[in-house]
Amino acid sequence: MSVPETRGRSGRLPRSARRAQLMEAAQSVFVESGYHATAMDEIAERAQVSKPVLYQHFPGKLDLYLALLETHTSELPSLVQDALDSTTDNSERVAAAVGAFFDFVERKDAAFRMVFESDLINEPEVARRVLRASDKCAESVAAVVQEDTGLPHEQSKLIGVALVGMSQVVARYWIARGDDIPREEASRIVSTLGWRGLTGFPKQDESETPPA
Repeated sequence: MSVPETRGRSGRLPRSARRAQLMEAAQSVFVESGYHATAMDEIAERAQVSKPVLYQHFPGKLDLYLALLETHTSELPSLVQDALDSTTDNSERVAAAVGAFFDFVERKDAAFRMVFESDLINEPEVARRVLRASDKCAESVAAVVQEDTGLPHEQSKLIGVALVGMSQVVARYWIARGDDIPREEASRIVSTLGWRGLTGFPKQDESETPPA
């Protein structure tokens, strides 16, 4: 999340740029300290603004947290969908989708910690956004599974949920462990497991239409 350098005539940042600056500062503090241990004072200090300026953009800490979470939980399904759209070869699609989760956890802003390791997961609005992101990822994968195997939607969705869950859990485990296994190798192991599992299902006959 980068902050534009453009400033208005008064020397102040435009509202959109100031908002981005505040969100970037808040992101680093939330990742370091978690939601409950973070104070708005600390965010304002990190952003080098006064608290009134911070409150002009975000009425409270939860509003700021949810704004960040909305950004990240909207972005992850897009990354997965882009990965699936990057090729028409289904084995490569699996590898690309798994790779999207590794890309997400490797990001310097550690956004994955807010999405998958939030200390506010019992807050309904947080849980709703996280569940929506996971569900969108699973739906994207399920569409590929159904196309490849001809399984009914609900069965394909179950496989999509399994592959997405495996990918994000293993990617988080891998980043927490450090560099024991090179990223490419770790991603390859997970995608190979997922693809070999899929090959256990009969391949859809191209002359057939997948059931609704």
